[in-house]
Amino acid sequence: MKFISPLVAVILLSVALTSTTIAKQENLNSANSVEYLTSDETTSLNLPFSEAVRVGNILYLSGAIGNIPGKKKLVSGGIKGETKQVMENISRILQRNGSSLDRVVKCTVMLADIKEWSAMNQVYVTYFPEKRLPARSALGTSGLALGARVEIGCIATIDD
Repeated sequence: MKFISPLVAVILLSVALTSTTIAKQENLNSANSVEYLTSDETTSLNLPFSEAVRVGNILYLSGAIGNIPGKKKLVSGGIKGETKQVMENISRILQRNGSSLDRVVKCTVMLADIKEWSAMNQVYVTYFPEKRLPARSALGTSGLALGARVEIGCIATIDD
C-alpha cells in the first residue's frame, strides 16, 4: 500500500468537500427555483396571472373555469358542462407542464352555489380513476369570473 502525503490527503479531502457542497447547493437552488408558466391560451386572454407556477417539483395551477380554451366564453351545460370543461382545461395545463391528473395531490373547488356541489362532484370524480382522489376543499362563493358556476385550482407533482 502506498503512503499518501498529508498535503495530498488534505487537497483530496478539500476537493471532495467542495464538490459535495456545490452539488448540494445546485440541488437547493433547483428545489427553490420558481418558474411562472403560461401558454398562448392564457396570454391571448390578457389576464393578470400565470396559468401555473412551478416551485421545485411542485406545480401550482391557478383556478380554472369552464371557458372554451383561448376564449372568455363559458361552455354550455350548466354546472356539469362547466365542470367537465374545467377538468379538461386543468388536464391540458398539467400535460403542457409535464404533469397529469394522476399527479394531482390537492384541489380547491369554488362554487357559485354550494347547492351544486353534488352535481359538480358527479363529474369531478370521473377524472380520478381507481379512487386516487386528491385532497380537496370546496366552498361556496358570491360569484366567479365570467359568471362561472365552478372554479378549480390544483397542486400537482412533476418530475425534476
